[in-house]
Amino acid sequence: MALDGPAERRDEAQAAMGNGNGVTPPPLRPAGRPSGAPACADRRLRLNPNMEHKPQDYSDVRGEYAPAVYSALERHLPPSVLDANREIKLQLMREVLGHYWPHGERNKVQRHREYRQRILNHYKSAAGSWYKRAQLVGQEPLHKELYKMRPSSFFLPTFLEAIRTNTEESFRSIMTEPVPGVYSFAMLQPNFCEMLLQEVENFEKWVHTMKFKIMRPNTMNKYGAVLDDFGLEVMLNQFMEQFIAPMSTVLYPEVGGGTLDTHHAFVVEYGKDRDVELGFHVDDSEVTLNVCLGKQFSGGELYFRGIRCENHVNSETQHEEMFDYSHVPGRAVLHRGRHRHGARPTSSGLRINLLLWCRREMKKYQKDFSGWCGECKREKKERQIHAVKATKLAFLRGAGGATI
Repeated sequence: MALDGPAERRDEAQAAMGNGNGVTPPPLRPAGRPSGAPACADRRLRLNPNMEHKPQDYSDVRGEYAPAVYSALERHLPPSVLDANREIKLQLMREVLGHYWPHGERNKVQRHREYRQRILNHYKSAAGSWYKRAQLVGQEPLHKELYKMRPSSFFLPTFLEAIRTNTEESFRSIMTEPVPGVYSFAMLQPNFCEMLLQEVENFEKWVHTMKFKIMRPNTMNKYGAVLDDFGLEVMLNQFMEQFIAPMSTVLYPEVGGGTLDTHHAFVVEYGKDRDVELGFHVDDSEVTLNVCLGKQFSGGELYFRGIRCENHVNSETQHEEMFDYSHVPGRAVLHRGRHRHGARPTSSGLRINLLLWCRREMKKYQKDFSGWCGECKREKKERQIHAVKATKLAFLRGAGGATI
């Protein structure tokens, strides 16, 4: 089974939690410890995050790690460090991350950050002003209104009302759940879909004109674009936090749906002279949103084959886990990242989909996946059945011996 990997892998900060029992980072060099830094003995990370602690703002920090990584990791720092100044906490967190994140991975992410900055410098700035070079080549973002969150222009009224009410009942009132854990609902305005399609096409033409090498969404898709790379990251992060996280909190609590803090957003393209199909895989996410943007096409159904943890990702599919989903423009499908799936061939036309991989940078260490992995559930049930049988057998033997 092929497993997706995004163009920029999530920072593997969760590895810093070691085997789940907490971890003491490597000792600081005495000469490198700032004045006031806590002693090494006080630097053991917390296993569970301190949710009452409000992390400092790291949005201005540049380097190998996303600001969300520092914000998430700060909640795991020991009490003796939480009140230290930001520079001390940053140094400690950087050493922790550097110790557990391979040098090759850091270089890979740094190259992607540099690539993204070149795009932003020439196509659109993070602040929304347009650069002169983009004007010189006769190309600038087509729909500036896409770069700021405009809920009433982006989403259907029925969806917005369900989010505003923010209850499980309101969410389920607009959804269907054809198989456990897969939800389908009407979400996007047709005009938003059309504008996003045009913006992606405009960006791809500009990349070709500028002779940039475009980075594709993941290792499996050879066509499409990463939306975060050309200025849509802030809007899409609000998309996740304000409109996906409320649903995930209710529908996927067992995989941390209420603590999503980062995303990887992209479009994929299927059809003639594009990708045709997508192999069986799981996503590099806790929760995945998949919305068809258009255009005219036939085929391309998603097929789902059960939720699995890493240990059971290649296990057999049970009949009740099989489900095929047909795309409809503007309609979304929401599922766990570990829900195995693939895409059947798009037989005609062009199909373009928006995908939002929603993630937690700091994942709580888990040993028991029986709350959501289909195979773990079956194994747990079998163990319970065997335990009951063994108890009955022992009781009957004991009763028989007492009779004699």
